Amino acid sequence: MELRKMVLGALAAAAVIAPQAAKAGDKEDLAAIDVAYQAAVKRNDIATMDKILHKDFVQVYGDGRVETRAELIEKAKVTKYEVQDEEPGTQMVHVFGDAATVTAKIWVKGTRANGTAFDRKVWFTDTYVRTPEGWRYAFAQVAN
Repeated sequence: MELRKMVLGALAAAAVIAPQAAKAGDKEDLAAIDVAYQAAVKRNDIATMDKILHKDFVQVYGDGRVETRAELIEKAKVTKYEVQDEEPGTQMVHVFGDAATVTAKIWVKGTRANGTAFDRKVWFTDTYVRTPEGWRYAFAQVAN
């Protein structure tokens, strides 16, 4: 009888902490959020970026550089973008319960704060997590 209580207790606990299954509309919501984030970066819209980014956000570049949320936001305040757009048809969204990835090819063109111009196309994979406040952008991997 004691073992049965332990098993039932463990099953009940697992049901409480188990991740949510993907919900209808998650893929569409994430695709829209990711495009909205790219548009916010292009406009230097720090308020929108701040809303979408997870508090523990980290971005890793193909060369191994790591950028924190705070560093990304500071850089966004002084970078001027001419282009910050996903290539049509390249976006893929995968949902895994309370986590998701969005991958796409993006064209970025503009000028850094130091006056250095950039113009390149990169593939990125963005990881989102479901929070009580909604989906938040938690991790990015950028590859040239």
